[in-house]
Amino acid sequence: MGEAARHVPVLLDRVLGLLAPALAGRDDAVFVDCTLGLGGHSEAVLKAHPGVRLIGLDRDPQAIALAKARLAPFADRVEFVQTTYDGIAEAVDGRRVDGILMDLGVSSLQLDARERGFAYSQDAPLDMRMSAGSGETAADVLNTYPAAELARVLRDYGEERFARKIAAAVVRERAKEPFTTSGRLVELLYASVPAATRRTGGHPAKRTFQALRIEVNRELESLRAALPAALSVLAVGGRIVVESYQSLEDRMVKRALADLAASRTPVGLPVELPGHGPELTLLTRGAEVANESEIEDNPRAAPVRLRAAERIREAT
Repeated sequence: MGEAARHVPVLLDRVLGLLAPALAGRDDAVFVDCTLGLGGHSEAVLKAHPGVRLIGLDRDPQAIALAKARLAPFADRVEFVQTTYDGIAEAVDGRRVDGILMDLGVSSLQLDARERGFAYSQDAPLDMRMSAGSGETAADVLNTYPAAELARVLRDYGEERFARKIAAAVVRERAKEPFTTSGRLVELLYASVPAATRRTGGHPAKRTFQALRIEVNRELESLRAALPAALSVLAVGGRIVVESYQSLEDRMVKRALADLAASRTPVGLPVELPGHGPELTLLTRGAEVANESEIEDNPRAAPVRLRAAERIREAT
């Protein structure tokens, strides 16, 4: 069984249910999977809606190659674009979009590939690039950033309480020998994070590895640009579903959707001013999470936070 076939899409039934009203029964609907990965969500959408056309985006050429093989039966309805999700406007090239999915974070393909260096559970090269072979690596960040800048990355992107202590330890150790693999970094993190915190706060490497991955791939910068770009191409009646896996992403998604779901008519006026009403209606009450059954079947669903919205008025 290939990697794509083994992949279990997160909250698949809920994603399909949220998208269905915008896609069902149409032969001209356009669906954009902004984070194609191994193509699990997209395959299910194409099977459920025979008239839908897919535009699949991913920055990782390996992911696109595997998704192409998986989606070969639908080749006449699929186009692939190698880009980050903030490239959605260029990818759709002026078309209005009826459904959008953003399944954020690192993909199963990347997590499971030891040589990519995303997982702290095994010793591997400190790479962490989602687009292999392009840009700086996690090792570059660790070996070149000044202590203050490294501490900022760990604090802002990993919400690491011991960011300054870890950064100082990294600078001391890299002076002896540059960091190249994850095993040595994990040892340093065990030594830097107090035992009491290790007992209650999860694996001591989790926050640092998240921070390095976000910095290497400029994930939050890309998401900050991608959300308004995606919402701007969404047609009236179109729906967007976003799955986040850490609080920094989820807060950005919550804010972007809530801003367009609110009226811009000044408080106190008796009527809605033309062109000032909400552009979106929220389809979820807060962020939805995976239930125990889903997490048991797919442990990677445990941290997911899902939010969705429908466009009810043209973008201004």
